[in-house]
Amino acid sequence: MRWRLLVTEAAPGAWNMAVDEAVGRAVADGKSLPTLRFFRWQPPCLSLGFNQPYSVADEAFCKAHGLDITRRPTGGRAVLHHHELTYSVAVPLGLPPFPRDLQGCYRLICQALITGLRQMGVAAELSSAPESLIPPKSAAPCFIQPAGGEIVVGGRKLVGSAMRRLGVAILQHGSLLLDWDSQLQAGALGLSSDQSLRPAVVTLSEVLGHVPPWEELVAALAAGFAATLEAELHPGGLSEDELGLAQRLAREVYGHPRFVKEREHVMTGAWEQGPGRDATGG
Repeated sequence: MRWRLLVTEAAPGAWNMAVDEAVGRAVADGKSLPTLRFFRWQPPCLSLGFNQPYSVADEAFCKAHGLDITRRPTGGRAVLHHHELTYSVAVPLGLPPFPRDLQGCYRLICQALITGLRQMGVAAELSSAPESLIPPKSAAPCFIQPAGGEIVVGGRKLVGSAMRRLGVAILQHGSLLLDWDSQLQAGALGLSSDQSLRPAVVTLSEVLGHVPPWEELVAALAAGFAATLEAELHPGGLSEDELGLAQRLAREVYGHPRFVKEREHVMTGAWEQGPGRDATGG
C-alpha cells in the first residue's frame, strides 16, 4: 500500500497541530494518501489535551522562558515538546492491516514504532499497565505514568501518544523523548521540581548513551512502519488544500486564545461534533 512520508521543518505548536488536523481531514476525505509524518517544535511548546483545563499550564513561566502553549485535537494530558521526535499517523480505519477499532489501531502504530526503535538497539516494549490509569481530564502530565499499550523501556515511558477519530480515519500522534530538561519540564506545569515526573520516564539518550542524528532516527522509525504495515513510503509534501486548511486552523483555532484557553472554537466547522473519540494515550 502506498503511503506518503512527510518530514517537516521545526515549527511553532499551533502550526504543528494545524498540519496534523489538515492532513487527517484530507486522508479522511480520500484526498490524500495515508500519511506518516515526523516533525519538531520551535520554540518548545506545552500542548494540552483537548479536555484539559488551561490552568494546567504555568502561563507566566512559559512566557518567561519563551515556550509556546497550544491545545491538541486529541485527548490525553499535557506534554512539553522540547527534546523529542514527534510522529503523527493519519490513516483510514480498516485499511489493511489496520483493524476497525481504535484500540487495535493504537497498538498497531505503537508496534510499528517499537520495530523501528529495536532497529536502533532500544529494548522497547508495550506497557502491560491497565489501559487507563489517570482520567483524561486529569491535570497530571502525560509522562507521569505509562498507560496500557504505551511504549516503555524497563517499565519507564519512552513514547507518549494520543489518538482521535476523524470521520472514517484516525489521527494518532506522539512524542519520543530524546533528552530531558528538568527545569522546563517542571516549570511549564507549575511544579517546583520534576521529582514526580522523572522516575516514570526514560529518554533515548539514557538508553543509547547518545542521541542519534535526526536523519538516522527518522530512517529507523520509517523502516519500522514500512515493515509492520507493509507500506511503501513515498516522500512528499502538503497539498495546496492541506496547506490552506492548515494556515486557517493555525490562525483561527490552534493559535487563537479562545480555543487554547477556553476550548471554544472560533473557526466554524473546525469540528463537526465535539472533539471526536479518543483512544488510550497521552
